[in-house]
Amino acid sequence: MYMFWIMLVFLVVYFIRVILGPSIWDRLLGMNLIASKIILIIAVCASIFDLAYLLDVAIVSALLGFIGVIFTALFLVDRIKGGAE
Repeated sequence: MYMFWIMLVFLVVYFIRVILGPSIWDRLLGMNLIASKIILIIAVCASIFDLAYLLDVAIVSALLGFIGVIFTALFLVDRIKGGAE
């Protein structure tokens, strides 16, 4: 159960990184870390409460987080380069 609280503390630290990040890439990294910790929290809850279906939820969340980070990074790169050429 202590692991759950430690992960919540890390979530708060990463959230502060998202808010105060000096660049947009640091904020994107912070959002990726938050998504990873949420997946880990779901997996720990699945283990503690013996609920196997939560692992499916964690896998779907991981896939959506990965796709979201990729599209956000592509959008930012396009925006930095000046849009359509």
